[in-house]
Amino acid sequence: MDERHLTVLRELAERGSLVAVARALHVTPSAVSQQLAALQRTCPVPLTEKRGRTLALTPAGEALAAAAVDVATAMDAARRAVTGHLESPTTGVSVAAFHSAALAWFGPLLTALDGTPPLRCADQDVAQHLFPALVADYDVVLAHRPEAGPGWPARRLRVVPLLLEPLHVALAAGHPLADREELTVADVAGERWISVHEGFPLAGALDVVAAAARRPLDVVHRINEFFVAASVVASGDAVALLPSRTSRPEPGVVLRPLADVSVNRRVDALLRPEALARRGVRTVLDALRDLARS
Repeated sequence: MDERHLTVLRELAERGSLVAVARALHVTPSAVSQQLAALQRTCPVPLTEKRGRTLALTPAGEALAAAAVDVATAMDAARRAVTGHLESPTTGVSVAAFHSAALAWFGPLLTALDGTPPLRCADQDVAQHLFPALVADYDVVLAHRPEAGPGWPARRLRVVPLLLEPLHVALAAGHPLADREELTVADVAGERWISVHEGFPLAGALDVVAAAARRPLDVVHRINEFFVAASVVASGDAVALLPSRTSRPEPGVVLRPLADVSVNRRVDALLRPEALARRGVRTVLDALRDLARS
């Protein structure tokens, strides 16, 4: 049974005529008759009968009209429960993030929100094409990708841009190029390099450098975790591209921008469209925007 059809039956019981029901519901009498006919098709016994020129309810119709009051009450309670859930500041929000974003933002985010809404944090460092699928398990997914690479499948997601972050060349503090304020592609094209594993978001970042150098780069290590990569850089064995704002390299590492090519990554919040209806999710997104701006 359709709730709208039950509403029409209830109105007929209380108002006594099709015309009065139509006027109350702002529809035509013909539309009222059609909805009553649709409801009748779901019932094995007649709900209405003609009494002279008036359409009246049968005993079965009266019983169903009385039940319609209970249905309306229950549906109103259900809607208020949903509204309460969506607007409640105490409904928890789950957030997943790749490692460097988790390191940079989880602590400040928890401090800024101070339990309202409660957060459930998880680290998820996955291949780029797997980030969109994480929105099935988390309310907000912090994902990253090279600026020059393919975007996210926007038809299935809401994408909230947070940060466009330059990637800088990480060098050992004792490297001959470490004293320079900025570098060129020609300066570093012949270096030994650290890259992430194939398929992971920043694998394409080195392709930008290689294209500018017009030669393949010598990738000798595949390391996803920036802290591990920084420790190898500090040893002087290789150089790497590291995020300039969210990574925290150790004292033995310096970051230098490339002057002749722009290498950036985008950090975005991914979520299902319906998640934006929740007050807690919107609060988390506002806090993430503040962190990204700072």
